[in-house]
Amino acid sequence: MRTKWIAAAVALACAGAAHADTSKSADDPRIAAILDALGKVRTIESVSLSPDARHLAWTVKTAGKTVLEVADADGRNAHRVTATKGCSETSALWAPDSRHLAFLSDCAGKTTGVDEGKQDDVNVVDITTKAAPRRITHLKGYVDGLAWRPDGKALGFLYVPNATRRASATAAAKPQLGEIGVEGIEVQQLATVGIEGGEVRTLTPAGLHVYEFSFSSDGGRIAYVAAEPPGDNNWWVAKLYVQAVTPGAKPTTVVDTATLPGPLKDLQVAVPRFSPDGSRIAFIGGLMSDQGSTGGDIWTVPAAGGAAPVDVTPGITTTPAWLDWAASDRLIVGEHAAGASRVSSYALPANGPATAQILFEVPMTIGDGRLSMSLSLSGDAAKAAFVASSFDKAAEVTLADLDGKTSPKAVTTFNAALKPSWGKAESIAWKNEGHDVQGWLLYPANYDPAKRYGMIVSIHGGPAAAVTPRWPGVGYGGAPLSALGYFVFMPNPRGSYGQGEAFVQANRKDFGYGDLRDVLAGVDAIEKTHPVDDQRLGLTGWSYGGFMTMFGVTQTTRFRAAVAGAGISNWQSYYGQNLIDQWMKPYFGASGYDDPGVYAKSSAISFIKQVKTPTLIVVGERDAETPAPQSFEFWHALRAQGVPTSLVVYPGEGHGFARDASRRDVLARALAWFDRYLGAPGH
Repeated sequence: MRTKWIAAAVALACAGAAHADTSKSADDPRIAAILDALGKVRTIESVSLSPDARHLAWTVKTAGKTVLEVADADGRNAHRVTATKGCSETSALWAPDSRHLAFLSDCAGKTTGVDEGKQDDVNVVDITTKAAPRRITHLKGYVDGLAWRPDGKALGFLYVPNATRRASATAAAKPQLGEIGVEGIEVQQLATVGIEGGEVRTLTPAGLHVYEFSFSSDGGRIAYVAAEPPGDNNWWVAKLYVQAVTPGAKPTTVVDTATLPGPLKDLQVAVPRFSPDGSRIAFIGGLMSDQGSTGGDIWTVPAAGGAAPVDVTPGITTTPAWLDWAASDRLIVGEHAAGASRVSSYALPANGPATAQILFEVPMTIGDGRLSMSLSLSGDAAKAAFVASSFDKAAEVTLADLDGKTSPKAVTTFNAALKPSWGKAESIAWKNEGHDVQGWLLYPANYDPAKRYGMIVSIHGGPAAAVTPRWPGVGYGGAPLSALGYFVFMPNPRGSYGQGEAFVQANRKDFGYGDLRDVLAGVDAIEKTHPVDDQRLGLTGWSYGGFMTMFGVTQTTRFRAAVAGAGISNWQSYYGQNLIDQWMKPYFGASGYDDPGVYAKSSAISFIKQVKTPTLIVVGERDAETPAPQSFEFWHALRAQGVPTSLVVYPGEGHGFARDASRRDVLARALAWFDRYLGAPGH
């Protein structure tokens, strides 16, 4: 009864805050036009290149649903391979034989006449026949991470039986009721099913939550990153395991960073990949702040374990995010490079560090829909397919020859008619305190060099992440602010990917200080060369960027308006409120109980009396990463001091907003807030 009363009280508080300072910003015709333009994008969810490089498959938003299409490798002769309407098809993936195609579909019930809800199941279709796709599983839960076994006779996937939510810390958290940390724990395991269907077999132990996996080339072993549940929290302490592809097989721990000396100690591992001969595993290792936002150095370790991993890319000034073996001595790597996306070939000698050859680099965001910066490679690793977008080009399926000589080429025209309503983009580079720093500057729409403009600084989440050019969807970001008539500066300060691992780790135990100085130095550099009105600066960001916004307005009065999305105001109270506290020790050096001083040092609430900046605060009611009480605490403190503020809590939303209406509303409110406090733009 008491837990129900508490939940009701929180709901009432959220409802009250959500209606505070309600605006009519969505009625503004300029904002409505921006939102309408953003909503016209056809999202490409996944792309896969057949191993023989003859065909492409992709899943693309069509009439409000994501559907599967197959085409020639040049994009021609595209056609649907399913006929069922009103359902979604995702995660396209070619089999090794270049004939069979696997995908996930929630079409169950559309074909059987039995309502099975929106459950995803694994489907397989043979494109050389006219036979309809076959549903080979009858699951009840969350499924993700499809991968073919190398012999093409079975598929592996991540599975959470009877799941109530997507297996991700960014998804809306379950209501925290009952015995916390004991009841309702959902565990993601690795399962397999034969290509003809039948029994779904669970391979990994029930006591391990699996995040990523890959098969050995002979299909007899799996390498995976896993931790004890709860899965949302323990990715930061996950280990690398290897085991036989047999239910009940005992896993071998290959990498446990907690036991390592040296630079990988207590850091994260991701993207494990067996070498072609199965003797070793390559993976990404480094300081990472979110699962799925991968970055670090490339490491290798014997697949049998028993030896320490070796950093084969020490001292590089890029950030590898994804890799796969092209040969026994060569890797194809997707990496962040000073705000751009780079694909390189890394040669691995018998001893010593790897040597890199740049295959191509583009000022775009790339990926095939599986992992950060992942590519779909042909069987000989001579070609790659992915989805690419930039600030001036919306997403298209793109094909690249990995010869180091030719540029990638878009092979679809789903969004070719779309034109940006925001201004041009420019890469900005500057130096600060010995660091090379980079960021992106969007010019105001309809830019006139004779005028002076306000500028909004938008800081990315993470902090281990990076701004790379991408076409925006309906949601919060810099491009709509540019469309409204502002310069928008999106820096990649220390802590970001793209300048090497030392740069990523440069803000450990120093949140809000060196990184803020990098940001302000970038603002100064821009003001020297662009017509920016220093009296009309704004500050915004989401997650880590939300923290930087909250903290930034306590450190300087230079910003005249701020919008803090899903921010953190008090690291000490946050330590006990969030559901992902394991990420904090690598960054702060100790728990919030063992070294409270380092947490207080970077807490906005410690300096709250210094705030003068009008600040809009927005957050999801069920945010597990940056819980709503952090926003309440900051809003309450500002309101008590008479600083103009408004708090909006979005019912049912997590760290990443799932509802289109919520994404539209937060963007409209933010645009109106900046217009209100920064004055009419373009004057």
